[in-house]
Amino acid sequence: MAVYLKHFRLLSDSAEALFFAKQRRTCYNNFYPFGFFPEKELEQLSFGPITFLYGGNGSGKTTLLNVIAQKAEVVRHSAFSNSAFFQVYVDGCGMATEEGIPRSSQILTSDDVFDYLQDIRRMNNGIDRRREELFEQYTDLKYQHNQLQSLDQYDQWKAQVDAKRTSQSRFVKSRLRQNIVMQSNGESALRYFVERIEENALYLLDEPENSLSIALQQELAGFLQDSARYYGCQFIIATHSPILLSMRDAEIYDLDHSPAAVRRWTELENVRAFYQFFQQHQAEF
Repeated sequence: MAVYLKHFRLLSDSAEALFFAKQRRTCYNNFYPFGFFPEKELEQLSFGPITFLYGGNGSGKTTLLNVIAQKAEVVRHSAFSNSAFFQVYVDGCGMATEEGIPRSSQILTSDDVFDYLQDIRRMNNGIDRRREELFEQYTDLKYQHNQLQSLDQYDQWKAQVDAKRTSQSRFVKSRLRQNIVMQSNGESALRYFVERIEENALYLLDEPENSLSIALQQELAGFLQDSARYYGCQFIIATHSPILLSMRDAEIYDLDHSPAAVRRWTELENVRAFYQFFQQHQAEF
């Protein structure tokens, strides 16, 4: 199983202290992501084929994922929230790789999935408008009797001949691409990951469970495990989904606690909350 990114080192407490000592007279009041991680006491992370950054809102898992993505220079499809000091922080981080990061490596976020869904809708709307235009064009052309006067008129004349020889539906279909099949948001989101993730690359995923039902999360988990086991993919995933966190042999960094530590998925607070909820309602099943 492939491991392209072996270790990642965040700025040490002393490096952060030195940075702030130099910034006391600036006009900035936001030094993000400086000051964000020291309380986690997590200066270095080690990665396997599948590694999770677990935590609730505000835990820093998405920030950490973005720092890693920026340092590894993976392909990014949408903008992300940073600050004037984000790249300065990234430059101070370190990483150890196994023969470098593949150029096809990517970070895939919830914004990317949302844009993908919107693109499908926009393309389908454009196809629908073009279909209506062709319906009107067919009616106009069917009853025209213009003669071909020059090659400049050939396309118009050919359309006129086609309209007289074929049905309206065939005339439209021959000139129009099919609508993209629009599934539910969850099914389309799953398709996005299946289409984007290819062989032999590092992928950083930010809460990929968004929009996915439990059944679809299970499908995604199976796809990711197979991609890591058989197709040379490495994954670093920011999530709080119990379904994804239960993936076998994955490393999990719990960012909800200080110091942050590697834990088993059954020890995580969010997972325990689900377990206790179902225990309380066990008699109803």
